Amino acid sequence: MSQLDKESGNGPMPRQIPYIVGTEGCERFSFYGMRNILTPFLISTLLLFMPVADRTGEAKHVFHTFVIGVYFFPLLGGWLADRFFGKYDTIFWLSLVYCAGHACLAIFEDSLKGFYTGLFLIALGSGGIKPLISSFVGDQFDQTNKNRSKVVYDAFYWVINFGSFFASLLMPIFLRDYGAAVAFGIPGVLMFIATIVFWLGRKKYIHVPPAPPDPDSFTRVARTALMTHKPGQARTGLAVALFGVAGAVASLAMSPQWGFVIAACTALVLLLAFGGIGTSMQLERARGLHPDVAVDGVRAVLRILIVFALVTPFFSLFDQKASTWIVQANSMIPPTLSLFGKEFTFVPAQMQALNPMLVMILIPFNNLVLYPALRKMGIEPSPLRRMTTGIVFSALSWIVVGALQVQMDGGTPTSMAWQVLPYALLTFGEVLVSATGLEFAYSQSPPSMKGVIMAFWFLATTVGSLWVLIVNASIKNDAVIAHIAGSGLGIIAFQMYFFAGFAFVAAAVFGWYATRYKMVDNYRSDAALAKA
Repeated sequence: MSQLDKESGNGPMPRQIPYIVGTEGCERFSFYGMRNILTPFLISTLLLFMPVADRTGEAKHVFHTFVIGVYFFPLLGGWLADRFFGKYDTIFWLSLVYCAGHACLAIFEDSLKGFYTGLFLIALGSGGIKPLISSFVGDQFDQTNKNRSKVVYDAFYWVINFGSFFASLLMPIFLRDYGAAVAFGIPGVLMFIATIVFWLGRKKYIHVPPAPPDPDSFTRVARTALMTHKPGQARTGLAVALFGVAGAVASLAMSPQWGFVIAACTALVLLLAFGGIGTSMQLERARGLHPDVAVDGVRAVLRILIVFALVTPFFSLFDQKASTWIVQANSMIPPTLSLFGKEFTFVPAQMQALNPMLVMILIPFNNLVLYPALRKMGIEPSPLRRMTTGIVFSALSWIVVGALQVQMDGGTPTSMAWQVLPYALLTFGEVLVSATGLEFAYSQSPPSMKGVIMAFWFLATTVGSLWVLIVNASIKNDAVIAHIAGSGLGIIAFQMYFFAGFAFVAAAVFGWYATRYKMVDNYRSDAALAKA
């Protein structure tokens, strides 16, 4: 390697990278393979003991509870890696937990407790390693080859969608033709292969040890701000935070009525919301007790959290493509394709393959065609503008599926092919919100707070599924059912229009806040890199 390559960051690709990329490809196939057949399996097999009218609602409840777990456990995985075991050991041992979860799904296809145990283990394993894999990739690079990392992250993104596409196409067929043991077993085999591939590279990886506790971490600065008493000044922020604590306790007390998942997630939201507001009110009290950069970093995180909170309605819509939209597709006419002289009939769950396929098309289209065209028209597609537009498009997709549901409720046979339009609208919204949201969070958060921001980004998905559980629980109320009946719409169609309206309101508030948000640039400078 020449000295010029070293100085420019274009040194050779680390030899261990193929092991990590191979691990990611197999893991993503295993995850999407089981996730995309979960709702149809619950409705058609595991929940047969329930009345027919209740199966759909319970299947959606189980699915979104699972999603909540997947996006909550990154907090645990990140904490274990950062404080105790390091990334490699945490990924490896949680991958074994992940494999055990897949085994439970394949073995306990007729046992409610066994199957739900498997879902818990997969949520723990998948969620636990979620924030670690990408950062583990970053650990393999240094200043001599840092520019090669973009190639790897592009490969990661491609592998994720490649795995999702084929898992969405194939696993519904295996479930239909060979049963649950095979359909859930194959993703389990892929996860076991992923673990073995990851283990094979163990002697080649760069292992960054856990960092010592940070005395100026986000939580320590927030605690100092809330607890510090200034003579002659009331601790109003502390009172606001304590109000959030009281609300969280009250929410947990409602577990018998609401269910533990809804109660616990609501408690977490109350703690974060009122704790964040209270910290913001008294944050300047931490200055002098902590470095200015740490205090400013906490303020930046709190500003970003408002953006994340306004994005949660998008995630409540997006993740329902694997629950509510599959339920709708079950009542539609499946399209038939003639291929090489054979008739091929689509299974409802296979419609989800449209999402990764469209993502792989839309991202290069946006970057190479749409965004340059907008700039030529004098419109700058800033991150917040893109995210606002993405939420609007997600709402439009639900207007379309709502219209399809109304047509079906009226007795009109409807082809499943009509779902292509809402899938296209929702995927366009995903590209504008999800990918842009990561870019926005990275650019706005100080270097010392980027890990905290990623944890909160995953929590946004958890809160999105919380909204779904709350809405699904509310339609069991007699007064709500009576109101829906008076609207002239069926329950499913009413819910679809409700979620569309929910997203439109969120987009309006998001757009308003975006005009008042002052963008900053926290990308590392060349000078900072030189000192690193």
